[in-house]
This record gives sequence, structure tokens and C-alpha cells, in this order.
Amino acid sequence: MAEGYGYGGEGDWKVSAMTAIVKAIGEGKTGGTSFMEDYTYHLVKGHEYSLGAHMLEVCPSLAMDRPRIETHHLGIGMNRRDPARLVFEGRAGAAIVISLIDMGGRMRLIVQDIECVKPIMPMPNLPVARVMWRAMPDLTRGVECWIMAGGAHHTVLTHDVTAEQMHDWANMMGIEFVHITKDTVPEQLEQELRIADLVWRLS
Repeated sequence: MAEGYGYGGEGDWKVSAMTAIVKAIGEGKTGGTSFMEDYTYHLVKGHEYSLGAHMLEVCPSLAMDRPRIETHHLGIGMNRRDPARLVFEGRAGAAIVISLIDMGGRMRLIVQDIECVKPIMPMPNLPVARVMWRAMPDLTRGVECWIMAGGAHHTVLTHDVTAEQMHDWANMMGIEFVHITKDTVPEQLEQELRIADLVWRLS
């Protein structure tokens, strides 16, 4: 991925394609873009965060500092040596996560604004690359909106490309665009999705 190749875990061709596309759009920038997956959540009230990770496949372009190369046991597969992997914390700052989904007759591009943060605790038992962030408008409403829109658990996370750029790309490709921001209200989004569904069916 650091060289611009797309990647999608478990054969996810849509996120693989989006990784390559977003890297091409952000070419020349240094904030980082990678395949990503919601790994787990920190659910302390008032301090809710998402933690993104994925086994061995997170692009080092997201790293806050120089990645470490470590070998650890991987508990899947048989008769395999412990693999080398990059271990790092993701950089802080504004970013977006992107999901391209098949609506059965049309594609939908979902973009959610996030704020990446320095991890709030050490994670010695998670020896993989990881990124921690605040979802917009917050974790509870952000997850509700994400599920309502049909967002997948595999995404592309980027500091280099903006939601506005992805909106322009979606328009050029004739793809429906959904943007979840700090101001998004789940009930309002539900109505907007119903109207959008009708418009796309009629067109």
C-alpha cells in the first residue's frame, strides 16, 4: 500500500479499489492513506473512541513515528513461522473514513469525518499497527448513522483526501454520496436516505 497498491482484507475488492483510488487522489501529500477496519471500541462515557487495526495490513504512511518491525505468533494457519509485522501508532489529526457499498443497482460512497488522536493508553498486547479516533458526530450517533447508511466494517482511512474531493469523485463516477459530519442527526439522515433512494430509483 505504501507504493500505491490497493488492498482489501478477506477479498474485499471494493475497499481494495478505493485504497488505490484515494492514494492516487492524494498523491504527493504526506498525511497517509490506508485500508482500515474498526477493531474495537473504548466505551467509557464521555471518552468514546474507535480503535482501528487489522492483523498485519495497515499502511505505514499513517505512522506517527518510525514503525518497528517485530515478530509475533499469529494464531491462524498451521505450521507457519511467526511473521514479521510493522507495529506503530497512527498520527493524530483530522481525517475521513470511506466505505463503498453495492446497493443492488447502484453504488453508494459513505464518508465519515473523524479526528484521529494519540492512543489514550499503551497496548502491549496488541502488537500491530493501530489508529485511534473520535467518530463524528460522536461514537454512538456516528455508528448509528454508519449502519443506517450501510457502511461496511472495512474502510479506507485518509488524512490526505477531503470529503469534498470524494464528493467530487462520486459525482464524476455517478455514485451516490453520503457524508456523516459533526452536524449529522440520525433521524434527519434517515429521511435523506429515503428520499435519495427514491430519486436514484426514478433516475
